[in-house]
Amino acid sequence: MALSVVTASHAQSQLKETVVTATRSAKPVGDVVSDVTIIDKEMIERSGAAGLADVLARVPGVEFYRNGGVGNQTDVLLRGGDSKHTMVLVDGVRVDSQSTSGGATWSSIPLSQIDHIEVVRGPSSAVYGSGAVAGVIQIFTKKGGEVFSPSISYGYGTFNTQKLDIAMSGMAGQFDYSLGVSGASSDGFNVRPISLANPDADGYLSNSANIRLGLNITPSQRLEVTALQSRMDAQIDGTSTTGAALTASRTKDYRAVNTFETQSLQWMSQWTGNYNSRVSLSHGVDNGLSLQATESTTHTAIDSLLWFNEYKVGNQSFTAGMEQRDDAFQIASPSATLPAYFNKSKSQTGTSLGFAWSGEAHTVQLSARSDADSEFGSKTTTSAAYAYAITPQWRVSGSSSTSFRVPTLYQRFHPTYGVATLAPESGRSVELGLKYAQATQEFGVVVYRNTVTDLLTFVSGTGSGCRVTASGCYSNVGEAVYRGVTISARQDFGEVGTWASLDLQDPRDAVTGKLLARRATHHATLGLDTRAGAWTWGADMVLSSLRYDDAANNTVLPAYVVLNVSAHRRIGKDWTALIRVENATDASYQLAKDYATSTRTLYVGLKWAP
Repeated sequence: MALSVVTASHAQSQLKETVVTATRSAKPVGDVVSDVTIIDKEMIERSGAAGLADVLARVPGVEFYRNGGVGNQTDVLLRGGDSKHTMVLVDGVRVDSQSTSGGATWSSIPLSQIDHIEVVRGPSSAVYGSGAVAGVIQIFTKKGGEVFSPSISYGYGTFNTQKLDIAMSGMAGQFDYSLGVSGASSDGFNVRPISLANPDADGYLSNSANIRLGLNITPSQRLEVTALQSRMDAQIDGTSTTGAALTASRTKDYRAVNTFETQSLQWMSQWTGNYNSRVSLSHGVDNGLSLQATESTTHTAIDSLLWFNEYKVGNQSFTAGMEQRDDAFQIASPSATLPAYFNKSKSQTGTSLGFAWSGEAHTVQLSARSDADSEFGSKTTTSAAYAYAITPQWRVSGSSSTSFRVPTLYQRFHPTYGVATLAPESGRSVELGLKYAQATQEFGVVVYRNTVTDLLTFVSGTGSGCRVTASGCYSNVGEAVYRGVTISARQDFGEVGTWASLDLQDPRDAVTGKLLARRATHHATLGLDTRAGAWTWGADMVLSSLRYDDAANNTVLPAYVVLNVSAHRRIGKDWTALIRVENATDASYQLAKDYATSTRTLYVGLKWAP
């Protein structure tokens, strides 16, 4: 399928599909109560999408906005929550930043190295601890197979966009491997077409590499090493409004360089037929280099040690885990308002318990976790979920959970904007679902409400505990209510496959009553794919209602519709051709005020994979 996704609504019809992210242990999709989407490798490759966020935008419950083109500031919003409220994992490695508000640096995560993605909608702090307030997105890199499989792909498109990917995977005895390197560049377009900004085209240059090695010591003991590195160097536009500074801002080549790394070592053991465990040591790095009026760098490093255990008795499973997380954050800046070097760290120790049971008609999942934070003491979160199969095709479900996220080190200790007395954000969520799956038909409805208190926001002015010399600071002044309905469906008509989703949501500031910035109350996706001769054709459409660019709801971002069309075919035995037209109708729209989005683009790719 050109845009095939596997959703939890498969229930009984897709038991062969497994999901890891929902409970941290592999379970058939039909045994998971959580609202889950799996994006497979085929969908990623055929999408021809420019970045990871563009792929996720086709998933129910997901929106994104970007300040310009690929490589610029990108935020992914899950069920209307802030980008920081979505926990991101790469092969189990936490991806987060202690800079500003936190969250993943989405523009740095390379799409070319990804095998598949699991999206879990709804709070998951009872499994993962701080950060999983709106949900979890886990990215899995490519893994070695039994047969030696090399591949080379090259693509060229509008704006002199070029991509080159080289990969190989295979197995030698008890050893399996997967390696890949990628590079991409584009001249880009003018991302900020306003009089105060440089009118030049803003392109990017990126490269990435990954390696995944596995050793089956015995049939029940396995070691696995993963490493991923990516570098994104993107042109951005800064602005100034007066004198010589304005002249400089209209001629200077502002750039943002982000480096992203993950490494992990895992030991997986099947001790008995009922008991298995996993020990993993991981390291994640997020580096930012801002080349604007002044040069500054940020560095976040997260080190984690996890011991996870699962014991199965019939249809029941019991899990227990212990996790140690250490965060370090550094800023280096020549600015007169900051010290030459800023360095802070913190730690968090979590213990978790879980229980799951699946009968013929009933599914129960319970989770609880306690986190001891070096700055905030103990925090306990829980989750309870239940599903009942009315018939083999129809299933109803319900869940209740709590969540939290601690402030970033930047928010608490930045010499100008930080406030040391900040408190963690806390969430409480409930949801109900109804799903149907049979043969070529699927349908699902999920209703949810997630309330987040002590919401951290940036407040302008000198009040709320701000330093006297600051123009503003971070403060626990907010409360947000994320509520909505997600409707999704699939239907195959012979050789024609169709799919659609509709999100009716009301992400609102509970204090002011205003809609949260850059969230749409109506968001939908439509798609179809079909075969015509040797070609497989696909089309997908993203529709969004108007949004507000600011918290006061004064600046309107108009509604938009974006249509993308693709076609691919196999050429001979070993070659595949891909053609992708993004924004086929050449729609003019904005995801952020004063930032342009791309006009119609054409991308043509050729892949050799014997």
